[in-house]
Amino acid sequence: MSESDARAARLELERLLPPNAWDLPAGFADAAERYVALLLDANGRLNLTRVVEPAAVARLHLLDALAALPLVDSLAPARALDLGSGGGVPGLVLALARPTISWTLVDSVGKKADALTAFADGLGLRNVTVLAARAETLGRDAEHRERHDLVTARACAPLPVLAEYAVPLLAVNGSLLAWKGRLTAEELAAGSAAAAELGGSPPDVRPAGLEALGDHRFVLVRKQRPTPSRYPRRPGEPARRPLG
Repeated sequence: MSESDARAARLELERLLPPNAWDLPAGFADAAERYVALLLDANGRLNLTRVVEPAAVARLHLLDALAALPLVDSLAPARALDLGSGGGVPGLVLALARPTISWTLVDSVGKKADALTAFADGLGLRNVTVLAARAETLGRDAEHRERHDLVTARACAPLPVLAEYAVPLLAVNGSLLAWKGRLTAEELAAGSAAAAELGGSPPDVRPAGLEALGDHRFVLVRKQRPTPSRYPRRPGEPARRPLG
């Protein structure tokens, strides 16, 4: 069943894609179909996603991730990290679409990280590394603190919490790219205050630009200066006591 559903998701994605969409690499559609089959097969055991109907998978997973490609391309990262990767959206989809970027996919749940590793292996992705870790821990690890050109995150945390997870991982001049739905003025103001405290710019909100994605939007925060050494705080603290 996962194979037929994956095929249906592929066909729906091809219908939804704009003409000459985003310079996708040769073989992307085949790889995306294989990814969806792997995701749906594993989902029966691990509950990686509530989105399983093929048309919804195409729109809410594949198209939603790919819609960020103009922003990703404009930022031209060499090294990117995806926080809270879960079933692989957006990080694994973007790794398929931009194989020259080195991607690190991060999830704090070991079983999800194991599934991501199996997906990457099954897809033959040599540009992907998977870590089972918390963002707060990585933000204090010399291998990852201020080492990434891009941090992506979808449905990960409210903006002020996400800023504390992500900005310490960014090199100066790197960018956080967050997938968001509707943003309240309060979340945006708190996110702006948190970003400033962490060395980031005010959030820049961009429309997704595709009618099929409704009110989905992107939020960009650029790293302007080094993050103070006291951040990120210990695991759990950003969510318990958000900045801003």
